[in-house]
Amino acid sequence: MAVATSREERIGLEASRAFSTAIEAGGATVLCVHEAPESPMLNRVVGLGAERPATESEVDAALAAIGPGVTYYAAVAPGARPAELRAWLRARGLSPGWGWMVFRRGVEDAPPAHTTLRVTEVVTSDERAAFARVVRVSYGLPEAVEATIANAPEGGWQCWLALEGDEPAGAAALFAADGAAYLGLAGTLPEHRDKGAQTALLAARIRRAAQLGCDVVVTETGERRDDRPSNSYRNILRAGFKELGVTENWIGRT
Repeated sequence: MAVATSREERIGLEASRAFSTAIEAGGATVLCVHEAPESPMLNRVVGLGAERPATESEVDAALAAIGPGVTYYAAVAPGARPAELRAWLRARGLSPGWGWMVFRRGVEDAPPAHTTLRVTEVVTSDERAAFARVVRVSYGLPEAVEATIANAPEGGWQCWLALEGDEPAGAAALFAADGAAYLGLAGTLPEHRDKGAQTALLAARIRRAAQLGCDVVVTETGERRDDRPSNSYRNILRAGFKELGVTENWIGRT
């Protein structure tokens, strides 16, 4: 199986930095969204043992940078070193959670989406608010996080809505830099699922990546597991992405 390049790993991190508080500690980046302390998706320690083998003291420094009362993930990417890293995390009370599969594709057009939904780029403040609400509801996040998500365009994200008539049904976004595009912040409201929203939004963002001069598109979603839904996973594969590998997410709470 292929692996993500340093450029591809960097674009995902920069995308998250755009709406997070980022702290460098212990050779890792600690990402926090204070409005959503119960969300390990938004509160993460990234990069442990990635550039060079981590030490136990660096693991302690990175975990200490997480604020109190936070549920978080410590991400362990494929190839993270040393081999003892997982044992160190377990000894500090963390346990294996739901890993994320990383995907890559080129910028050739995705297969056409068969949907009656209309895709529109987010421009106005009302559209930003609608985008933030769809993302927040889709992931079960607290209302307080909507303002942070609505400000994603200020950090470099480009955002879209899928509409049924004038009603927001789905949302998704793209972050591009250094010739690479990262797709994220994608969600569909429960009452609008299975209408092709994410297939259409994937196609729109891949087209934009090509227009921006990117040569690669990356994204991620929860790994395949029998006890977890896989609609996003299937949509990504149908859009022409190839699996790269699973980033392990070790879950902890301060």
